This record gives sequence, C-alpha cells and structure tokens, in this order.
Amino acid sequence: MRAAGVAIASHLLEWPALCDARVVGAYVSFGSEPPTGPLLDALRKRGTKVLLPVVLPDLDLTWVVYTGTEALAPRPRGPSEPTGRSLGPEAITDVDVVVVPGLAADGEGHRLGRGGGSYDRALARVGAEVPRVIALYDGELVDDIPHDGHDESIDVVVTPSALTPLGRLA
Repeated sequence: MRAAGVAIASHLLEWPALCDARVVGAYVSFGSEPPTGPLLDALRKRGTKVLLPVVLPDLDLTWVVYTGTEALAPRPRGPSEPTGRSLGPEAITDVDVVVVPGLAADGEGHRLGRGGGSYDRALARVGAEVPRVIALYDGELVDDIPHDGHDESIDVVVTPSALTPLGRLA
C-alpha cells in the first residue's frame, strides 16, 4: 500500500498545478485508502502550507495546518486528525489545489464518497478555478457513478499509474 502512496505523491508533485500551489487542502488517509502520508510530508518539506480536515459534529469540516505526523491524533473511527488550532470551515477557500478522498470516480468527474456529504460541503466553498483532485487506486476510475445535484465534481483522478485530468482540465 505504501508504494501506491509514493507513486500517487510522485505524480502530484510533478503536476504543474501542485508545483505552483502555496496552499493545498488534503486529508489523512485511513483504512484501505491510498496512503497520503508521502504527499503530506513532501508538500510540507517543499514549504507548501497543507490544510487537513477535522470533522465537526454536524459532519462539516474545519481545517487545521499540518505540522507533521507527531501532531496527528487518532480517532475512535476514521482517520487521525490534526491537533492544531482550527481555522474554521471557510479556511478551505484559501487553497490553490484540493485533494479529496473517495471510493471511486468516473470520467465525468463524479466521485463516490463515504456518504456523509462532508467533502461536498467543503468543495462547494472552493472557487471554481481551484483544481479538485481525487486519489484512488488503479481500477477505481469507473464508467459511471450515480450522482445528485448537490454532489460536487472533481477535475483530476490520480492513481499509482497516472494523473488523469477530466472535464475542464482534460
């Protein structure tokens, strides 16, 4: 699994949009998701400010600056979360690129999340010009994802094998 995270990070770190980014919204992977640790640490080492989510009681997301793995606290269920000062849900509006989790995506930019709507709310705050990336394993880019009007789309799928721009970025 770690090799998948390293390959995904490599693709993203060479992508011009991420190379130029000053602030990146990302997440801490957990369970069977592709590991994000290699990306988070490389961005931080590069001097890029990384914002990580903390899930609020209403399932919205607030954001905290990533300062390293030592500042991540485990949760009973779900990914570890950063322990720093909360910047609030609106902090995501400052990102130049946002990397989101998911279970699958299709070529139209629809993503399948875990069903809580947290990332749809966060992505609705992000400007239309901000590239939205989903990190998946090979085989999780599928033909069709069911979607509703409130579902926010993504612009790029990155897997261990490739970075694939979709829609307006294709």
